[in-house]
Amino acid sequence: MAVDTDHLGTRIRLADLWADPYPIYRELRAREPVAWVPAANRYLVTRHREVVHLEKHPETFSAAERDSLMIRVMGHTMLRKDGAAHARERAAAESVLRPRTVRDHWTPIFQRNTDDLISRLYERGEADLFREFAGPLAATNLAAVLGFRDVSAADLQEWSQAMMDGTGNYADDPQVWRRSETAARGVDDAIDAVVPYLRRSPDSSLISAMLHAPDPLSIEEIRGNVKMFIGGGLNEPRDSLAVGAWALLRHPDQLAAVLADPSLWRKAFEETVRWVAPIGMYPRQTTREVELGGTLLPAGARLGVVLGSANRDEEVFPDPDRFDVSRRHNNHIAFGGGPHFCLGSWIARAQVSQVAWPTLFGRLGGLEIVPAEPVRLGGWVFRGVLNLPARWRP
Repeated sequence: MAVDTDHLGTRIRLADLWADPYPIYRELRAREPVAWVPAANRYLVTRHREVVHLEKHPETFSAAERDSLMIRVMGHTMLRKDGAAHARERAAAESVLRPRTVRDHWTPIFQRNTDDLISRLYERGEADLFREFAGPLAATNLAAVLGFRDVSAADLQEWSQAMMDGTGNYADDPQVWRRSETAARGVDDAIDAVVPYLRRSPDSSLISAMLHAPDPLSIEEIRGNVKMFIGGGLNEPRDSLAVGAWALLRHPDQLAAVLADPSLWRKAFEETVRWVAPIGMYPRQTTREVELGGTLLPAGARLGVVLGSANRDEEVFPDPDRFDVSRRHNNHIAFGGGPHFCLGSWIARAQVSQVAWPTLFGRLGGLEIVPAEPVRLGGWVFRGVLNLPARWRP
């Protein structure tokens, strides 16, 4: 899209961002890195240096945005709190998401789930790996991590997508609100069903951790935060898994290098989430008048922190639009930063780079993209592939 006026943001349409935001981001970084975008009702912060700066100063750039779409959909989660309130809720959840717990407890569960799903697909010789592998696997793993006992992968995927659509509903589509409200009720019912069991029988799950923390969370706090985890905890591993598999299949030389040196799976993951950040934008709000990126922001200004742009900033990443697993100094910020750094980052890394990709490429010989059906991408608040038609030799 052409954005050639003095104020680029006034010409930006949400549909253009959804289709392909990167040319727009490139213009904004070069000419107006903190730009008022009426269509999003906020200033978009698109350059790496400003994103890093604002995350270092949460006292000025607050996560507690008033009239937040996330709060409307999910309730007041820890992601929309600052200071002691945020730290308390984060502490109640983080024990089950630490690297050692992920390695020793969750990774074997992820491996069993991955093996089971691939075994069900194997003899067919073809599948949409986004719809039939990445989504179901992320949902099945998430159900285990949360502590749900009778929630299907299909339900979790529907709830997650509906709520994520709601948190990104800057177009104020009433149908999107209805779907997200229905999903939120479904999550609340599932929590209410499992809480009595977890009160009697604590385990390693997130809901159990929040119930039995030294400073336990209330049911309303648990409800909100479980909704948050269903969003990011399904979206991030699903989309990084699918996007990275697609990128590797499009770059057979890089795939060959990773297969020859399994230590590169981790680098492939970091490059994937840099190249297409699964969570492309999140909100902040200024607590005082402040200058950022050459723009004077009033107190109460709504910001969109655009990780999808910052991770392709030419000042930080040479040839940023290229997918390159050999990239050096990959200082991406796909998981945010500061006190709100993504709690589930180690879970996502384990699911995708330690389990799903090595198993997928190891078991499905001759894996390739089906050329007759193009792979589609979409989104800017959340971005990923929308399909991944593939075939292999059974």
